[in-house]
Amino acid sequence: MLGLLQVTKEAVAQFGPEGGSIINIGSTGTSLAFPETVVYTATKGAVDTITPVLAKELAPRKIRVNSINPGGVETEGLHAIGVPGSEFEKRMIAQTPRGRLGQPADIAPIAVFLASPESGWLTGEILLASGGLR
Repeated sequence: MLGLLQVTKEAVAQFGPEGGSIINIGSTGTSLAFPETVVYTATKGAVDTITPVLAKELAPRKIRVNSINPGGVETEGLHAIGVPGSEFEKRMIAQTPRGRLGQPADIAPIAVFLASPESGWLTGEILLASGGLR
């Protein structure tokens, strides 16, 4: 949580008068309550509460703040903690209507959209990108 605030502070210092977009990364895990994820879930829960507050605080500077909250996405981090092939992975996939883990390519276009002028009306939003995992 402190890291998110420090990075935001530094990013805001780089924005000019035209403003810009800050994109936080949360998680659908905040509503799923998977066992043995308390620290991760608490940290991502902080992202969910900080995002709309920062959106209001930074709006006068024309800075939008949104969060993408992915479900299970196959990343290096997921591999590093041993999720592929585990029971945890099987439970996630079983609960995901799309029937698979997400890929970084599923999330990237959402970030591009949020960074673009086309999303200019969105701020303080938490966008679920979870393949239907709820």
